[in-house]
Amino acid sequence: MATQFRDRHDAGRFLAQKLKALKGDPDILVLALPRGGVPVAQEIAKVIDAPLDVFLVRKLGVPIYEELAMGAIASGGVRVLNEEVIRQLGITPRMIDAVTEEEQRELERRELEYRRDREPLDVTGHVAILVDDGLATGGQHACCGACAPKEKSQTHHCRRASGRSGDMREV
Repeated sequence: MATQFRDRHDAGRFLAQKLKALKGDPDILVLALPRGGVPVAQEIAKVIDAPLDVFLVRKLGVPIYEELAMGAIASGGVRVLNEEVIRQLGITPRMIDAVTEEEQRELERRELEYRRDREPLDVTGHVAILVDDGLATGGQHACCGACAPKEKSQTHHCRRASGRSGDMREV
């Protein structure tokens, strides 16, 4: 049965109740994908008393079909590619690099806008709860790519928080 939410804050409070067993755990941190994931994540971080940070992601759109993702880049120099899309559409490394450069400039601009002079949280050795308000950004894969190389890092993903259902799954 679908759960309806008044807004993203309401969705965040709903998800926070599902995660309240994590309250006070010093190994937990909450990462929000702007913009929609931020109000959801704020509610979760408040309830479980965990540090909150943004995790910036940019979709790498296929040239001419920009809504179709061939990958994503994220904070920390992460790039995740969808090799199947790239192969099927015959996208060249040069095309990938051009799109990556353009999106990297926008990612850096947004890093300055959201962080100013604040350093990102270090996820090494922590359990990161990644919060987004939808599934279309590709951010989940990029975040997992950023966290996976970190020793002892885990990523939990709260998805569809502002839609018609609120569910969680471990990634």
